[in-house]
Amino acid sequence: MIIEMSKVRVMGPRARLPAVLGVLQDLGVLHLAAPEAEHLSPFALTAGQERERRHLLNALEDVDRGLAELGLTAGPAPRVGSATTQDITRWVRLAWRVRRSAVRLKLRTAALDEERALILKYQHFFSAFRSLLESEARWPNATAYHILLRSGDTDTVQKLRVSLTAVIGHEFQLYSQPLPTGETALLIVVSAPSAARVERLLAEARVQEIPVPEQYGAGKSLSAAIPKMLARLGEIPREIEAAGREREALARAHGAELRRARAGLHDRLRELEALPLSGLTAHAFVLEGWLPAATRPELESGLHQAFGDDVVVSQISHEEWKSEEAPVVLSNPRLFRPFETVIRLLPLPRYGTIDPTPFVAVFFPAFFGLMVGDVGYGAVLAVLGLVLHWRSKPGTLLRNVAEIIGPCALFSIIAGFLFGELFGDLGSRWLGLRPIAFSREEALIPFLLLAVALGAVHIVLGLGLSVASNIRSHPRHALGSGLSALMIALIILALLAAVDVLPKGFFTPAVIGLLIAFPVLIVLEGLIAPIELLSMLGNILSYARIMALGIASVMLAVVANKMVGAIGSLAVGIVFALLFHLVNFAIALFSPTIHALRLHYVEFFGKFYSPGGVRYEPFGHWTRDAARSRA
Repeated sequence: MIIEMSKVRVMGPRARLPAVLGVLQDLGVLHLAAPEAEHLSPFALTAGQERERRHLLNALEDVDRGLAELGLTAGPAPRVGSATTQDITRWVRLAWRVRRSAVRLKLRTAALDEERALILKYQHFFSAFRSLLESEARWPNATAYHILLRSGDTDTVQKLRVSLTAVIGHEFQLYSQPLPTGETALLIVVSAPSAARVERLLAEARVQEIPVPEQYGAGKSLSAAIPKMLARLGEIPREIEAAGREREALARAHGAELRRARAGLHDRLRELEALPLSGLTAHAFVLEGWLPAATRPELESGLHQAFGDDVVVSQISHEEWKSEEAPVVLSNPRLFRPFETVIRLLPLPRYGTIDPTPFVAVFFPAFFGLMVGDVGYGAVLAVLGLVLHWRSKPGTLLRNVAEIIGPCALFSIIAGFLFGELFGDLGSRWLGLRPIAFSREEALIPFLLLAVALGAVHIVLGLGLSVASNIRSHPRHALGSGLSALMIALIILALLAAVDVLPKGFFTPAVIGLLIAFPVLIVLEGLIAPIELLSMLGNILSYARIMALGIASVMLAVVANKMVGAIGSLAVGIVFALLFHLVNFAIALFSPTIHALRLHYVEFFGKFYSPGGVRYEPFGHWTRDAARSRA
């Protein structure tokens, strides 16, 4: 449900405004809103406060970057209290220093990784031609070229050999060797007089030599540089470990203080952002805002203890504010609370309307279970829900999803016993499982009637909620919704009497009731009413998708079971059957979810749901959870 909210006004001496905001921040219950009284002037930040705000934003960027570089972003937000100017100055300096050190360590580690990758590339080349490179110094009248071809350039070797023969004849040796990286290493040895022509050929063919890095002696031969590079390769891991230890030491030394800085800077920014939400006179301030009605005594007590009679709290009458202005807080029993996640996928309902969470908590698992309707799949789904529950933290989206999976799995298992299904027809073939209600493979019409009947109940319930939601604010629309619900009930009554499900005596009164209700509905809703009524009947028929998806699920499971005997090899048949069941389970996991959501969002919510609610964001101390919810 949507809990009751109160709007209050806080007034006191103008000089006490910063202190009052500090107490309100400690209490963390008042959702601030700028007062609209004409005799009040809005609070404007001074040039110094604007400058402070910019400095705080820059400092927060440094803090967040420093925490990110140190891997500490997920840490808790400690309670800081009132931060002094000295605290903020110290945090600004600390954040800049830690960020600079953390970035330096990150760049140092990245450079060492790049250097190691470069040396490994040279190492592969050296390993391929080690004996030739070690004898390079003994080639006084020869020049060696070291080339590395990309993966896929194997044709280049033969083309290069032909071109060299055409330019210098047979006065060269060309060695090629594939490397573990997929590249191809080439070593070309030519006589010194032919070197100039070979270099022109390589330039024209856009074949580049492997340059010797400067730090290992640029201009020298590769054979002379390789030993230095290999020695350096042994030093790099120690330097990377040293950088890691320095990073860990930096995190241990300053991590806790950076988290305090993050919370303290956010709190100070919130104070500055709250100041313009106050109204001022020459000697007084006025703050207005909403809070849950049950917490109003806590607010009054906290302010009275801090300021006595200097600060006054008064409740603003409901007639002075509009319902759509009030923030919304959803409060449901523990069993229903995870389904608030489904509601939050849409804009929140407006204050004063109906929270559909309890109805979603009942109908969503029921629709899902009817579409899956298998004991085996339901059991696997329950195990999946338990695993997600075990691996998730309370209050997270993953935990809410796990707790939604539980009722869905339960309804799937119950429906599986009603339909006599365990991995399709496996239960009936091996365990003698029999349907309690009917078999979905054979009783298509009963299943269709069940789905449509559920749709009728769902739509009529939505119209009933529309009546309850609009009876005070829009009584004419409420009466129209109630009359539409009555007409749908009369249509169903007449149809059931016509097909002998109910006694024939119900048919005539139902038709007479429809004839009387129809013109009244047009008077209430206008000429569009007949079209809307037909649309509602179409909405009811849309629930036939429950039957269609349920039939598709059981048929796919039956086909999977028949694969065991249809393929010659028993083992291969079992593998194919398991794969088919896995695919069917994946479909049964996502398709019923999507269609159950559609039946709620389009058919059900369209009758009564009023989006556009304001999220309740009380002025309080910064926390990571609050920051995520605001985002």
